[in-house]
Amino acid sequence: MLTLLVLVLSFLAGLTHGAPAPVLERAVIVGGKEAPANKWPWQVSLRVHREFWMHFCGGSLVHPQWVLTAGHCVGPNIVNPSVLRVQLREQHLYYHDQLLPISRIIVHPNFYAAESGADIALLELQEPVNTSSHVQLISLPPASQTFSPGMSCWVTGWGDVNNGESLPPPFPLKQVKVPIVENSLCDNNYHTGLQTGDNVHIIHDDMMCAGNTHKDSCQGDSGGPLVCRVNGTWMQAGVVSWGDGCAQPNRPGIYTRVTSYLDWIYLYVPKEF
Repeated sequence: MLTLLVLVLSFLAGLTHGAPAPVLERAVIVGGKEAPANKWPWQVSLRVHREFWMHFCGGSLVHPQWVLTAGHCVGPNIVNPSVLRVQLREQHLYYHDQLLPISRIIVHPNFYAAESGADIALLELQEPVNTSSHVQLISLPPASQTFSPGMSCWVTGWGDVNNGESLPPPFPLKQVKVPIVENSLCDNNYHTGLQTGDNVHIIHDDMMCAGNTHKDSCQGDSGGPLVCRVNGTWMQAGVVSWGDGCAQPNRPGIYTRVTSYLDWIYLYVPKEF
């Protein structure tokens, strides 16, 4: 049976006249639990209209008028902004929707497929939103910020809870703590069981890895945030990008490294507001 993600990606492919998205793209949450109602106020849900406004990707509010997400959610062929909506932080999908229109979609110009890198995009809302205790911005890290191997960070979203196992109603926002995996170790892990030569890099410098065989992201909600607490401040380290299965041996989740794209982000997103 086709999953919700496959249906939505097929629909988007029809809208853009592009090829279907790679099958390795990711989502959320294996080994996690429902997020407390007062946590992760920057989390958003991206919607596309089919029989209703269906959730298809996650994202994060990085400015009152800008959402950060994955390139493969809306590219490489750009979707018309009029067919998408953004839902701000919601505990249960579809129960209290207040959907916001989008005025502009900007996919990184180097993006082609998640496995190739540059899997990052920005969505401009038609109007800025008001922040509150329920809706807040996630801080972007400084360019010098590192996220050390073994550091525990969090990934959130509404995606599958295991391979082929959809999030059941009432579709609560899920969270899971995942350890950062050093890039060279992650690359070695991904070569396990493959015929690819060791000199072929699977994990590029603009990617980062997190998760293990118990806690991971999964199909159904790419584009969501990987966040880490640094000196008391929550920062977005990564954007959910891709992976091979969910919580599989030697296959951590792979995220777009936000610090690799700060210059590009700030071409559009004001630093001061």
